[in-house]
Amino acid sequence: MKTFFKSIRSAVAATMLTAAFGGAQAQSAGYLLVHFTGESAHGEQTYMSVSTDGMYWTDLNNSQPVLRSTVGEKGVRDQTIVRSPDGSKYWILATDLRIASGKGWDAAQHSASTKLVIWESTDLVHWSEPRLVDVAGAIPNAGCAWAPEAIWDPASNAYIVYWATISPLNGVDKPRIYYAKTTDFRTFTAPQMYIDRPGTQGIIDTQILEIPGSVGGYKYVRASGDGQITVEGSQSVLGAWTTIGDLSQIGLTGSMVEGPILFQFNNESKWGMWVDQYASGKGYLPLTSTNMGSAQNWQKVPSGSFNLGSSHKRHGGVLNLSAAELSRLNAQWGGSTPINRIQSSNFPDRYVRHAGFTSVRIDANVSPLDDSKFRVVKGLANNSGYVSFASVNFPGYYLRHKNFVFELAPYDGSPQFATDATFKQVPGLADAEAFSFQAYSHPTHYIRHYAYTLRLDAISNQTGRSDATFDVTN
Repeated sequence: MKTFFKSIRSAVAATMLTAAFGGAQAQSAGYLLVHFTGESAHGEQTYMSVSTDGMYWTDLNNSQPVLRSTVGEKGVRDQTIVRSPDGSKYWILATDLRIASGKGWDAAQHSASTKLVIWESTDLVHWSEPRLVDVAGAIPNAGCAWAPEAIWDPASNAYIVYWATISPLNGVDKPRIYYAKTTDFRTFTAPQMYIDRPGTQGIIDTQILEIPGSVGGYKYVRASGDGQITVEGSQSVLGAWTTIGDLSQIGLTGSMVEGPILFQFNNESKWGMWVDQYASGKGYLPLTSTNMGSAQNWQKVPSGSFNLGSSHKRHGGVLNLSAAELSRLNAQWGGSTPINRIQSSNFPDRYVRHAGFTSVRIDANVSPLDDSKFRVVKGLANNSGYVSFASVNFPGYYLRHKNFVFELAPYDGSPQFATDATFKQVPGLADAEAFSFQAYSHPTHYIRHYAYTLRLDAISNQTGRSDATFDVTN
């Protein structure tokens, strides 16, 4: 059942990507993948990767989470990303689940959250705080809401949000695909049955893709995990669907692969499907097709002809990008940032370190050493001339001030957090060859140590200037 529900996440998540904005061909510069990495301490958060060709991918933010969930179960899986038809907004939807906290798969399937976690943005770089929306709570005896997807439906003048839920119906307790409508990803209609399979056969991981020009004879194509990776076509999102086939003709069955991710290659009548080789633990295998109306057309991409990046990709969603969108993402989170230590200038045997998250100080002989390792990254609130300090051993956590005292905390996506975690790196107040860090939110205040504890202070004397001066070392 564990792999069965991994499938629920993957196929459903891929569906909403391209269809949500009504045609991938207008987006011609690259691709964004949002995903999680697994059940590790920090794996069930939102990661991002980009590509210019859909085959070779680069992790953003040094392979660390870009967004963290601070709501619900404080973990997210099965991310998908949606662009509004006019291109003015984006949403990330995810399963509210944290297996790493000790929750077993049986509990996850039958008594986990019926809510989704949602972020909202106008530029792909600045995201709202995460919010919870209960989409499946009205389903009788609902066990969970898995692998959300969404697609804009012109016929409904709304987004169709769909997901998998396990619940008993007609004497059979199994996963089925349900849907609800929304125009703003805040208010949703009551859940309704969307896809069911005969008998005891469940269905998970459904993803719908809009096919510009109805190439292959269908306006929409979907892939689902239902014992196979079944491909179907339709002329409308909520209309009747016709079975096109499955992937068994290329030697891939539902016992071997799951979690399909669908997308269209930019400026081509060519499509990609990623399938997770869960049975062998090899990760995603890319497939390509030039005719979405035939399952016989799917082909495996040869080994060596693709690279999915450094992190292990798990159930995510792909969004086709314009040049401006790709540029913004790379400016904010691209490139490789070295690992550094922040050394006190006037106590050179001491380094900035976090201890128990609520204490940030300068210590000698730091143990564990990784508590004193940071990446000095582009500022969360301003990426031009400003920096933030990202923890190395707690990915997604940053140094921030709160009431002028420092802590190490997970980035919650809020403007307040970003402001409190952003600093201007300037020549050292006591030594111009070193550095001082001026608060973005309080330009008259600087990071300094006082009695070895880090705090934010206005600097008015030589002692303060010395305490506020640091070296950035390897």
